[in-house]
Amino acid sequence: MKRILLCGMLLLGLLGGCKQADPAADSSGFVNVTDVVPDAILEIRYFGTYNFVGARVDGYLEPTALLTRQAADSLKAVSDDVLAQGYRLKIYDAYRPQCAVDHFMRWGADVADTLMRPYFYPNVDRTRLFELGYIAEKSGHTRGSTLDLTLFDMASGKELDMGGVHDWFGPESHPDYCGNPDTYFTFPVKKL
Repeated sequence: MKRILLCGMLLLGLLGGCKQADPAADSSGFVNVTDVVPDAILEIRYFGTYNFVGARVDGYLEPTALLTRQAADSLKAVSDDVLAQGYRLKIYDAYRPQCAVDHFMRWGADVADTLMRPYFYPNVDRTRLFELGYIAEKSGHTRGSTLDLTLFDMASGKELDMGGVHDWFGPESHPDYCGNPDTYFTFPVKKL
């Protein structure tokens, strides 16, 4: 069986902002991921409360995933490949409006809020989350070309073990982490 390399994020390119429907904003370059990848499982964590903030994040008005057309088409090729191997893509986040990033920044400034610490950052000093790169002022997600995901094993009915939960703030989340080779999978990604 082929092994799979996914570090929880596919970098696949646009817009930003969080204002209510701006008729001048051109969203024609975006597509709903499930229109292109109908087998994708959506668990949009920032729409709910099981995330590092512990609340619905600003800008997440629906539990949907948007990407640029180019990114979605690339994701479709990946999905087709893993589907043939018995997996489905499970998506936690895709396009992220700037107001969501701003929400993260406000949350980060409130160091007294440790509600979700046991679940997402039990071993990291919260005051260092930005310094260590777990949260950033700018996000590739606001371009509509970045995606957080995992693989869902159709045979077992479970997600693959990626070494930690989505948005885990610990060294295990870093792409260069080598502490436990059993949490790494290799996957020959086709060049598109």
